[in-house]
Amino acid sequence: MTADARPLAVALMGPTASGKTALAIDWALRFHGEVVSVDSALVYRGLDIGAAKPSVDERRGVAHHLIDIREPWQPYSAAEFAADALAAVDAIVSRGRLPILTGGTGLYFHALLHGLSPMPEADASVRAAIERDASERGWASMHVELAGIDPEAARRIHPTDAQRIQRALEVWRVSGRSITDWRRERPMQRFPCRVLKIVAAPASRAVLHDRIEQRFDAMLDAGFLDEVRRLRARPELAAHPRPLDLPAIRAVGYRQAWEHLDGAFEAAELRERGIHATRQLAKRQLTWLRGELDAVTADPSLDRARLEALISGFLRR
Repeated sequence: MTADARPLAVALMGPTASGKTALAIDWALRFHGEVVSVDSALVYRGLDIGAAKPSVDERRGVAHHLIDIREPWQPYSAAEFAADALAAVDAIVSRGRLPILTGGTGLYFHALLHGLSPMPEADASVRAAIERDASERGWASMHVELAGIDPEAARRIHPTDAQRIQRALEVWRVSGRSITDWRRERPMQRFPCRVLKIVAAPASRAVLHDRIEQRFDAMLDAGFLDEVRRLRARPELAAHPRPLDLPAIRAVGYRQAWEHLDGAFEAAELRERGIHATRQLAKRQLTWLRGELDAVTADPSLDRARLEALISGFLRR
């Protein structure tokens, strides 16, 4: 059997507040690496505190890719991410450096490492027609329509997830086939690197919940609400008819802060809702990560010696 001669890469996956960012930066500094963000919130400019975006100081000395590449009102698909990330990985490898893929967005990781099934391209006119229908009927009604077309997709997609409802209906209207049917086709792609997959996560769910609570409080103390006020003042967002339908504003924490500033509830409830939403995100991330059977799980705070042994052994290959 021919030896696998592909270059090496690290996939540092994990739920929110698990310590991925600090570990990725440390390894990038020590192992001549560059960080490729695999996070659907970090692509947006202006989502800093609430997205736990690495600061300018933290990024100093370590090249980071796919951070601050879109405005918060601009779309960005998993397919676009996969293409951009593959280009970043190729460039990193060409410089003789180690790609360190870091984040917690499962769809992005899947698109990058395994490829996406073939799918019809976006159609601006069909998308606009769906948006008009939604403005008249509401996204809950559009979700009911989706359930009649593609019950499996409707079970996967939350009735308030406008972006995914729209895409599923768009695929149906463009092709006459459901998005579930399209996804059954196998993607034709092999990732260009051998990958060490690590899930950074504490063994105890209670520990993770405590970290989430502490981090959300720290974000509030750091001026998270002022950050959201600045976003609301952006002309493109202030004029948007449904800002809460935008993926950037639906990001965990931002949605709750936006609704609070709309007057929907008081500051104390914002904290409760923000922490609850972040814990729910972590739960979904952990569910996805359980399917990564070839990944090694370790807590960066407690299992550092084990992690060091893992990456040292991998890099000696």
